[in-house]
Amino acid sequence: MTATTTRPPELHVASLVVHALPANLAAVQGAIGRIAGAEIHATAPEGKLVVTLEQPSADAMTEAVVAVQRLPGVLAATLVWQGADTLEAMNQEIPDAKA
Repeated sequence: MTATTTRPPELHVASLVVHALPANLAAVQGAIGRIAGAEIHATAPEGKLVVTLEQPSADAMTEAVVAVQRLPGVLAATLVWQGADTLEAMNQEIPDAKA
């Protein structure tokens, strides 16, 4: 018999730089906007976007990154940063530093 352990809920966060064909920029923006947990923070007319993703697990993050990479009109989606922690740790208030 195997013991099951309950893992605390997690939050995985990643940032991507996405390069799309300029002619497809609006369609790519719309498609990224429909991915749960995705947010576009900046765009450039040349087809570059700065995107963050928030997902509840490593598997869900992998699926979201691959979904962005496979969008029609996307030339590249490069992972810039990825981190994860428990929801409890992410919601912990950090006091201001005293000078």
